[in-house]
Amino acid sequence: MIILKNLLFISFILVTFFACGKPKEQEEKFVWQTEEFADLKIIRYQIPGFEDLTVKQKELVYYLYEAALSGREIIYDQNYKHNLFVKRTLENILATYTGEKSGQDWENFTVYLKRIWFSNGIHHHYGNEKFDPGFSYEYFEKLVNNSDQNAFPLEEGKTVADLLVKIKPIIFDPNVDRLRVNQDPNADLLKTSAMNYYEGVTQKEAEEFYGKMADPNDKTPISYGLNSKLVKENGTIYEKIWKVGGMYTQALEKTVYWLEKAIDVAENEIQKNVLELLVKYLKSGDLKDWDEYNIAWVNDTQSTIDAVLGFIENYGDPLSYKSSFESIISIKDMEATKRIAAIGDMAQWFEDNSPIMDEHKKDNVTGISAKVITVVVEAGDASPSTPIGINLPNANWIRKDHGSKSVNLGNIVRAYAEADGGGLIDEFYFTNESKQRLKEHGPLGGDLHTDMHEVIGHASGKINDGVPTPGETLKNYASAIEETRADLVAVYYLLDPKLIEIGVMPSLEVGKAEYDRNIVNGLMIQLARVKLGDDLTQAHMKNRQLVAKWAYEMGKDENVIEKIVENGNSYFVIRDYDKLRNIFGQQLREIQRITSEGDFEKAKELIETYGVKIDRDLHKEVLDRYSKLNTKPYGGFINPKLIPVKEGDKIIDVKIEYPDNFTEQMINYSQEYSLLPTYN
Repeated sequence: MIILKNLLFISFILVTFFACGKPKEQEEKFVWQTEEFADLKIIRYQIPGFEDLTVKQKELVYYLYEAALSGREIIYDQNYKHNLFVKRTLENILATYTGEKSGQDWENFTVYLKRIWFSNGIHHHYGNEKFDPGFSYEYFEKLVNNSDQNAFPLEEGKTVADLLVKIKPIIFDPNVDRLRVNQDPNADLLKTSAMNYYEGVTQKEAEEFYGKMADPNDKTPISYGLNSKLVKENGTIYEKIWKVGGMYTQALEKTVYWLEKAIDVAENEIQKNVLELLVKYLKSGDLKDWDEYNIAWVNDTQSTIDAVLGFIENYGDPLSYKSSFESIISIKDMEATKRIAAIGDMAQWFEDNSPIMDEHKKDNVTGISAKVITVVVEAGDASPSTPIGINLPNANWIRKDHGSKSVNLGNIVRAYAEADGGGLIDEFYFTNESKQRLKEHGPLGGDLHTDMHEVIGHASGKINDGVPTPGETLKNYASAIEETRADLVAVYYLLDPKLIEIGVMPSLEVGKAEYDRNIVNGLMIQLARVKLGDDLTQAHMKNRQLVAKWAYEMGKDENVIEKIVENGNSYFVIRDYDKLRNIFGQQLREIQRITSEGDFEKAKELIETYGVKIDRDLHKEVLDRYSKLNTKPYGGFINPKLIPVKEGDKIIDVKIEYPDNFTEQMINYSQEYSLLPTYN
């Protein structure tokens, strides 16, 4: 659950980066954004520092790159059991349709396919709702009938006519599998969610199944259910484990093949051991092996090259047991790491001086390894839409006893910023003072927010003795509460002189800029990502609105945040930053209490009161104002391509290409890494 998924503050960073100076002359020729469609923009990123690696390091990166991409299709199946069927059907049409490839219907068809590629399925990557295809079933039938009939993904004994019958409700009935993840507390979250982590199992049955496994006296519990699909067949409930020889074996076998080649060229013995343990886990599926791997991974602070790979984040499971496949292969950015490391070094000071209750503070904040990385490739749940910050591992006891790694994805943040055209600051911020402050100090404020969120936020606080994990106690509210907690740690300290003292911030103006962004983005700007009439469903969006809306309400009597309406436009202006910081401290104290004590009812009350419902009039206003800015609310990436240079079987170099066509990359990936059967 511990990740800054899909740009916690990117709507702010994007529009402020260019105020800080032009990039180097040679970088101006690089095309950062390649296209826009629907609510999305497609961006490229560079890999600075790659050429400085040794040949052996480049070879290691290449093998990890292949391992990452080999598992990329797993997330499609995890998101929805029909995703691979739909994707492969549409890809065949794109490749073999003999009719007219022009006109509005054809354009809508291609956009629909690109949205599926972007979201790893037929549901929105952030909002969870099923896409409207934008063309009729009759047109789709025409596409199918005029494409290569032998290349469609047919089930054994079935015909193309059967394919049409099966696919019609999946694509064209908006009421069939409407939401990938449903968080309605009044519904059975499994029956009403389309995700593919459970089958034939009710929410009550799943909770009882894993509840029986949990031992409240176990100080080192495994992450029950993390790497399996829970199914009920003939009245029996059991797990299908994701491992070599189990579910997803075809992709995992290839992933292991490349990892084993990486082991042979590891940078050092520590890294070699880490990779061997990862292979051991992917082969066994034993969650004790997963814990052993994570402990070793946390302790590898020497290696330049790193890999996040496996079943990691649980946002896609409404019950927070199951985790999606993702991979991020990276190189350490030595210079930028100095800033984030300075924060990590002061972790105990931040814990000791936190406004949370003393009984909820850690006596010893263990082993936070903080760094900025340069991403080489991403796959699975991390691509094309990517996090900008990560704090892992997720197991609380490992974090407490062995520490964690906190990471800022530096070149990803840079690419987002380079690709943006600006305009949000002038449109949504009211005073010239706040606009200028954002343009001058915004980028650093954004970086520090990510640093503090990941390094200090997720690593702070402790669970009371005898209280199960937040996933067990807070259930469907666990992810939103955890992101709220980490965010509040970040904003509370962003106005603390300690950051100036340790040399990571020049003045409190940086913190004030980030306060402005948190309130305006949480109450307004992020609403541009949501369809009018919908509620907030994504954990990070709930978190942002919860913090801002709750703060607005708490400070009303003293006018801490003032709402101003001028010429029909709404603005939220902070009138007292010190009082707002105090409010953030009060919020943090309560959110940590909820987490430490496992207070489900209070978590539900706060999320449902402040984090879910949207003011309809304000939402419409934001959508109208945002539409005039000629920018899309979501961005995602085309990955660089690594090409090995060989003499015989020996790799003597690895070259980088920067593809600029999203469709071509997705088709290439489908050709090279379609390792899973269409029907699991």
